[in-house]
Amino acid sequence: MSPPIALPTESVPAFLGVTRSATGRRWRDRLDARGAARALAIVQRYQLPEMLARVVAGRDVELDAVPDFLDPTIRKLLPDPHTVTEMEAAAKRLADAVMRGEQIAIFGDYDVDGATSAALLAWHLRHCGLDPLIHIPDRIFEGYGPNVDAVRGLAEKGAKLLVTVDCGTTSLEPLAEARRLGMAVVVIDHHQCGDELPIVDALVNPNRPDDLSGLGHLAAVGLVFVTLVAVNRELRQRGFWNAERPEPNLLDMLHHVALGTVADVAPLIGLNRAFVAKGLIAMRRRDHVGHTALMDVARLNGPPEAWHLGFMLGPRINAGGRIGRADLGVRLLLEHDVSEAAKIAAELDRLNTERREIEQMAEAQAEAEALASLGLEDKGAVIVTASEGWHPGVVGLVASRLKEKFGRPAFAIALEPGGLGTGSGRSIPGVDLGKAVRQAVNEGILVKGGGHAMAAGVTLRKDKLAAFRGYIEAALSAEVAQARHVNELFIDGAVSARGVTTQLAATLNRAGPFGSANPEPVIALPSHELVYAEEVGQAHLRLRFKSGDGAMVNGIAFRVLGQKLGQALTENRGQQLHVAGCLAVDRWQGAERVQFRVIDVAVPDPGPNMIR
Repeated sequence: MSPPIALPTESVPAFLGVTRSATGRRWRDRLDARGAARALAIVQRYQLPEMLARVVAGRDVELDAVPDFLDPTIRKLLPDPHTVTEMEAAAKRLADAVMRGEQIAIFGDYDVDGATSAALLAWHLRHCGLDPLIHIPDRIFEGYGPNVDAVRGLAEKGAKLLVTVDCGTTSLEPLAEARRLGMAVVVIDHHQCGDELPIVDALVNPNRPDDLSGLGHLAAVGLVFVTLVAVNRELRQRGFWNAERPEPNLLDMLHHVALGTVADVAPLIGLNRAFVAKGLIAMRRRDHVGHTALMDVARLNGPPEAWHLGFMLGPRINAGGRIGRADLGVRLLLEHDVSEAAKIAAELDRLNTERREIEQMAEAQAEAEALASLGLEDKGAVIVTASEGWHPGVVGLVASRLKEKFGRPAFAIALEPGGLGTGSGRSIPGVDLGKAVRQAVNEGILVKGGGHAMAAGVTLRKDKLAAFRGYIEAALSAEVAQARHVNELFIDGAVSARGVTTQLAATLNRAGPFGSANPEPVIALPSHELVYAEEVGQAHLRLRFKSGDGAMVNGIAFRVLGQKLGQALTENRGQQLHVAGCLAVDRWQGAERVQFRVIDVAVPDPGPNMIR
């Protein structure tokens, strides 16, 4: 039997006939014929609204799995923790420390995942009657992960057990030093492994080569949660819990798990979806002092959604690690006093404002350098920008902006007076950045580096910058060319302005939480007149569209001035446009209204347009 022939992209009808949009993308119906049939079956079996069924089917949810997708529960999705390699050893060693009342040191990362992981573990150990030491390294002076000096400092303070969270997998020498100093070591991490693993009492990492748990998608804070489930069970078997010291309810701390999972851009599939869905419910109760203070200072008045965690709350926690005191986030999440929490949250908010200003200056310089390197012909697979004077805490954000603007992998590197540069890279789907960076380390081009497919960190000598540019361009050019060739926007369905309601937004949100690997539904407005487009805020456009029956819908396009999308919108005032975007509910002074967040537009072809 002959193998099936793969049909080229061009054979699939473009949605609304859009073969090249303002941003250069071809619009595609997210559902092929098989997906459309599954959506119809979902409507018939579960009596769901058609648009919701289309969204669910578009996430490859099988018919029998629809109820669990719409209501993901931790109870159903949490496996036995011992399926994770060395989890049993980790739980036993932590339980030993609790039973003996040992001094435990927690070493976390300086990002949101690290802060929430450290706070979750510390909360549990405090409940057990311990007072753990917590060390969050300074991003600039210590760098990522455990270092020898910090390990020695913790040993001097009496630590008998060192637990690293969201780091440690590649920290061979610092963890060897910990063992030389008589400390036991447990690593709880999710980062990719190097060729050699550290010699420790337990290395809990579902991404180690010999782990078959299938939990490699968890953020570190999710992995800490699973670890604490195992620790609770171990302590229960040892008779540690009693009436005076009841077993802590881990579900009370899902605020932390949700925040760390979303902020670390972990894929919202399986157990992660349950963590975030239930964590958002917990956050809406506003019963946690630290999270409530953070929501207040971010001026988040309505019920939090996943994107609030990624774009409003997470950056404020991160600001402490980027340009301020690295431990501020953990302190806030462990604070019980309302007034003290408000002070810490206000400081994080101030630092976040300062971070934005620093980032904008570096971003403008990096964009100018990128434009010069790409030239008029827009040539180059990877953007590598570098400069003295950039703050190392914002290079990841700058790289992300460059990636978004130029549609290809990008690096931003802060060059320091001593001749070293520290930077971050961000990638596009289909291009494995972490693998290329690790290979550059092996080739001697980088001092150190690592990461995963979509993000990586690098340290290099200034005189190796040109060599790194050449290496990364050659290593990734084929992957980037292939990834950029397939430049498509998948559309979940089409409605008119009259159908864009808060009820539709609520219906679609049943398929949430949305984020990495569970994208927000993209809805199209076919042939709507752009009746209003004015600049607002920092490079945003406030918009209004009118359908053929006269109905209006308000819209917003973020950070588009000076971009292709912004140009298309400002040049087509009063014209008919096909519009693609996502629905958001805007809450102001107790009232709710739906807003259309525009992500792409296209000028309709002359004549009738069919939705295919």
